[in-house]
Amino acid sequence: MSVPPAEKTPWRVVELADVCDRSIEEALNAATGGGWRFESVHFVTQPGNRRPMMAFLFFTRDALSPGV
Repeated sequence: MSVPPAEKTPWRVVELADVCDRSIEEALNAATGGGWRFESVHFVTQPGNRRPMMAFLFFTRDALSPGV
């Protein structure tokens, strides 16, 4: 995972309860189309089940300068 600059970098976290290729693709396209930069994805699984039950997508963007 890359580490963004520490000075007030805004984060966006998107929770997906329906984890499939289409829902991940739609969330990635929506956020990156809005100027967010993809950082990482974290999957939540239950013991004994390899299929993720949830996913969290993490995005950052450059901090806006004051007055913008």
